[in-house]
Amino acid sequence: MKKRSLTIAGHRTSVALEQEFWDEIDALAKVQSLTLSQLIEQIDQNRDTENLASALRLAVLRSLKSQQN
Repeated sequence: MKKRSLTIAGHRTSVALEQEFWDEIDALAKVQSLTLSQLIEQIDQNRDTENLASALRLAVLRSLKSQQN
């Protein structure tokens, strides 16, 4: 697990994820021309789970699944 500290929606927070998820989130941010904080803020605003780490993992899963189609 790797923990990163971020500012999203004007608040400092930290999120712990496996390195593989961070790699995919970084790549997704680049593809969308967003900073990591901007992407995570978007995911945070649209999440339907209480846990931000879970929402990030689900966003990676959705992204990878959409690339398969």
